[in-house]
Amino acid sequence: MMRELVTKSRTYRRFQQEKPVSEATLTDLIELARLMPSASNRQPLKYILSGSREKNEKVFPCLAWAGYLKDWAGPVEGERPAAYIIILGDSEISETVQWDHGISAQTIALGAAETGLGTCIIASIDRDQLKRELNIPPRYQVLLAIALGYPGETVVLEEMKGGDCKYWRDEKGVHHTPKRSLGELILDL
Repeated sequence: MMRELVTKSRTYRRFQQEKPVSEATLTDLIELARLMPSASNRQPLKYILSGSREKNEKVFPCLAWAGYLKDWAGPVEGERPAAYIIILGDSEISETVQWDHGISAQTIALGAAETGLGTCIIASIDRDQLKRELNIPPRYQVLLAIALGYPGETVVLEEMKGGDCKYWRDEKGVHHTPKRSLGELILDL
């Protein structure tokens, strides 16, 4: 069951924009993240939820999409995320967040996959612009953005060939994600 969930939890970059993600669903995902482990149990993460068209339109231009797809500027109107979760570090709790935001993002992504949602965890963010757009106080560090929505594309996993890790799209728009073999990951030392 866990293997199926992890396999289902892919990075999606095209969504069914007009199919909303409820605030209750976003809140449930934060509840999962709230229960995760935290370095020294400091729990320095905070979250901004965005599910309205107005707020989403402020978030979207602050994000960069799919660096390997050089001829694609990102999702167009109609295939953009229906929601976002912005993960922040609260400097009044801790100056560093260690690895908490990575654990949180993966927890949220797995929870989203379980409900049929797709996600894209994004670190390529114009943080200054996003802070201005959402009036984020200085005490908060923008760490990650998670785009969410019902998938609007097919993503398939395949064996990596020749060490090339770059994802790509075929002529039908199917997104291919190469993965290293298990034998390449486990070192016999």
